[in-house]
Amino acid sequence: MTKKNEISNLTEKLKIEAAMELGLLEKAQLLGWDKLTAQETGKIGALVKKMLKHSLNYTTE
Repeated sequence: MTKKNEISNLTEKLKIEAAMELGLLEKAQLLGWDKLTAQETGKIGALVKKMLKHSLNYTTE
C-alpha cells in the first residue's frame, strides 16, 4: 500500500470516528456526507485534526 493510501485510510477512519463521537454518523450514512451542514462538517474536521495532532504527539514521545 502506498503512503498516500495509508494516509487516506487513516483520515477516513478518523472522520468516521469523529462523526460517531458527535452523533453525526447515522445522518452521514443515511443522507451522504455531502448533506451535512458546513457547521457539522467543520466540527468533524476540527475533531479529526485534534485526533491527528494527538496521535502524532503520542508517537513521537
